[in-house]
Amino acid sequence: MTEDSEHEHDHHHEPGREIFSHDPIGHAEARAGMTVGELAAEYGKAGVGATSLHEAVDVAEAMFADDVTVFFGLAGAMVPSGMRRIVSDLLRDGYIDALVTTGANLTHDSIEAIGGKHHHGCVHSEGKTEREHDETLRDEGVDRIYNVYLPQEHFAEFESHLRTEVFPVLESEADESGPVSIERLTRELGRANAEVNERDEIEEDAGIAAAAYEHDVPIYCPAVQDSVLGLQAWMYSQTGPFSLDALADMTPLTDLAFEAEQSGAFVVGGGVPKNFTLQTMLVTPGAYDYAVQLTMDSPQTGGLSGATLEEARSWGKLEKGAENVSVYADATITLPLVIAAARERLEG
Repeated sequence: MTEDSEHEHDHHHEPGREIFSHDPIGHAEARAGMTVGELAAEYGKAGVGATSLHEAVDVAEAMFADDVTVFFGLAGAMVPSGMRRIVSDLLRDGYIDALVTTGANLTHDSIEAIGGKHHHGCVHSEGKTEREHDETLRDEGVDRIYNVYLPQEHFAEFESHLRTEVFPVLESEADESGPVSIERLTRELGRANAEVNERDEIEEDAGIAAAAYEHDVPIYCPAVQDSVLGLQAWMYSQTGPFSLDALADMTPLTDLAFEAEQSGAFVVGGGVPKNFTLQTMLVTPGAYDYAVQLTMDSPQTGGLSGATLEEARSWGKLEKGAENVSVYADATITLPLVIAAARERLEG
């Protein structure tokens, strides 16, 4: 035996060396007939992102228990990309206690509720550059959200819906008592969406705002101005007493957080909905007990959208012992998997 091999042999048996016997990586099975819950269990055998998704199902299952108040943050193009029914079903089935989302998601939700549709498309036309493709879409009156297409006439129909079904009611209230809260706007939008959807026998589901209205779940939209919904609200306010009070929602939202025995944050995407959801706990004695984040944003820039949930713990937004996990992948892929698997465990 050479001197080198003796050294390697001795090092292998060095006293105190850790023996790696704990929880070995397994090899996931994918077979015909598996349920989503069974697939999520297979993810748990594997490493890297599969492990995170499996853990997200565990935390979501715990969060969706009856004694946990769930704050659900929804950013990104989740409604136009086809994730609308997942969220409305969660609302109808009692899994969400407060929804924080964007005016854009509510705009697209309402367009579907009153009969509009989003359409499959491509990133660019064959034989054209992406710029030439988008210039053609501009001429044809079609808006593009990556590979989702929306004819612009649906925005005109949405504007008419707001001006006939939503704003007049709020204008009457504002005339008597002053500016209304943004949550009051989203509640009235849900009522109108539900009524028009039923009255006009729209084939598509009435959607997120309608489900929240029907089940008395508040929708908070802290950056409503940053959307077609907000633009239309501003334009309507120029000719009458209707106006929005941006601070009015803070009291009922923080009251909900104060009264929660346990609380959970399920955050899809970043931006304002993420921070508005997480910062709610800064003015309460406690913090979130559970948190799931589905994102593609990187933390290295120091921006809020990419900030890890561990970082949120340093701010006091999460309890020190909170169960939390972040899944770094496209939320249109991960959200259905996590929700379906968690619901299978809870209901099946």
